[in-house]
Amino acid sequence: MPENIINLNVGVLGHVDSGKTTLSKALSTIASTAAFDKNPQSQERGITIDLGFSSLAVEPPDHLRDKCSQLQFTFVDCPGHASLIRTIIGGAQIIDVMLLVLDVTKGMQTQTAECLIVGNITSQKMIVVLNKIDLLPPSKRNAAIEKMKKKMALTLKNTKFTDAPIVCVAAKPGGPDTAEQSEPIGTKELIEEMKKISFIPERKTKSPFVFSIDHCFSIKGQGTVMTGTILQGTVNINDNVEIPILQITKKVKSMQMFHRPVEKAIEGDRLGICVTQFDPKLIERGIACSPGYVPIIYAAILPINRVAYFKEKICTRSKFHISLGHETVMAKVSLFQELDTENSNSEVFNFEKEYAYLEEVSPEDSQTSKSDDSAATANLGTELKTYALLELEHPVPAVPGSLVIGSRLDGDIHANVCRLAFWGRLIHSIDDKSYLTSVLPKLRVFKEKHKSGVVERASNEMEVIGKSMFKKESNIQVFIGLSVKLSTGEGGVIEGSFGQSGKVKIRIPGGLKETTYKQLSGASKKKGKQSDASTTESEIVRFELHFKRYVYDVNKTVKQ
Repeated sequence: MPENIINLNVGVLGHVDSGKTTLSKALSTIASTAAFDKNPQSQERGITIDLGFSSLAVEPPDHLRDKCSQLQFTFVDCPGHASLIRTIIGGAQIIDVMLLVLDVTKGMQTQTAECLIVGNITSQKMIVVLNKIDLLPPSKRNAAIEKMKKKMALTLKNTKFTDAPIVCVAAKPGGPDTAEQSEPIGTKELIEEMKKISFIPERKTKSPFVFSIDHCFSIKGQGTVMTGTILQGTVNINDNVEIPILQITKKVKSMQMFHRPVEKAIEGDRLGICVTQFDPKLIERGIACSPGYVPIIYAAILPINRVAYFKEKICTRSKFHISLGHETVMAKVSLFQELDTENSNSEVFNFEKEYAYLEEVSPEDSQTSKSDDSAATANLGTELKTYALLELEHPVPAVPGSLVIGSRLDGDIHANVCRLAFWGRLIHSIDDKSYLTSVLPKLRVFKEKHKSGVVERASNEMEVIGKSMFKKESNIQVFIGLSVKLSTGEGGVIEGSFGQSGKVKIRIPGGLKETTYKQLSGASKKKGKQSDASTTESEIVRFELHFKRYVYDVNKTVKQ
């Protein structure tokens, strides 16, 4: 694409049957091979089941006139059915601007809300489109529209789209079954609004090439075409590109951008790349990239942000659907939190730091203020970052720094609940299949532990015997040298075991207080059950041990 053309990827999202595909068709002048429900299954079921792509080229607005000669909108028509949320998430990750489409006669619906959340995570700007206004009774139309606008303004209050414009349209007046070919209502005003909020996206053209493949098919006599969007970097004719999941590298034979041959393309461009000697049945969607850049990973670490509308707890050892690009895979989640904010905005995970183990993050821990996809975003309502270790059920390709969304997609799709749980940017990929023994032991996540026992007697002024802290079979060796605190105030150190019943010898470096020694010496003169029965609560001297146990330490060592 010539450098004086700016391309913006516009995601068209909303609940099923809100009119997204019809709107995309009304706005577009050029359709790709995957546009407007050409998939036979889409036509059979009467709904969008896959991503569709089309485009519109317009004169640039005044604020971009000195930057480009033409502004191109590439529309990404996403499915709206609840069962296709994985496809929606995959499509949303390539968009710059979002059109949130509502059926004005129905208002906000479950998937409308989920699409709003996805847009809040992925998009920079948004326009709300109230579609099907022609279906409102003329006498009540204006009042109904104003009421819906007020509702939407209230809904957007807790998102970064507080001031998003709201445009009213009828993409196909009379509805889909009408025989008349009436002109769409409001689409010109929508295009003007899109021009107003258009901007020059930040493009990483000097980064390694990454291409999000959304369709793959063969063209007789030419080769196999991979269509998709460039996520970062540039690609030229005759470049070598790798498909990591298939472990193959192919040379680019030719490229097209909405039916126009091109020799070079940059981040954000919608593109068809033709390669030879490649069976398109091997991959439906995925990633192509600069050779060796995108690893196949088995686990990952990332700082996470909880979605405020997700009402369940996010628990360690629980499983979530994890979406990375077009891949969605089940993963076991383990949570931990940083202890200080030093270098907390670093894009590299620090294995030298210690992290506190978290059992769960509850809905009360989330922050309901505006959020966006940036390093400065508040993390779960606290300045201390919360991280997740994701252990994937099967390996997937993962672009460094890519967006990750965790969801619960196995619930009732008809329930009026948010299924999106958390999101974050990948900060550390683990591509070693043996990561359980090679990588995780380096992860310094600890649990705070506490044990308590009772001082049985004093051997002398510098040593006491403790009981009831360890069992007979406990490995007391790992606790030797750890400090304990007596309920009478003295500090002690565990020196070793005493006998075979789990008792320990505790050295008191500063010596026992005279009153403590007298009390414990008196206790030592009492025998067996008589001692237990005759000792009052006030006479019992207890001792406590506080320590850390590192979750992934194969040696199960403890530290203070």
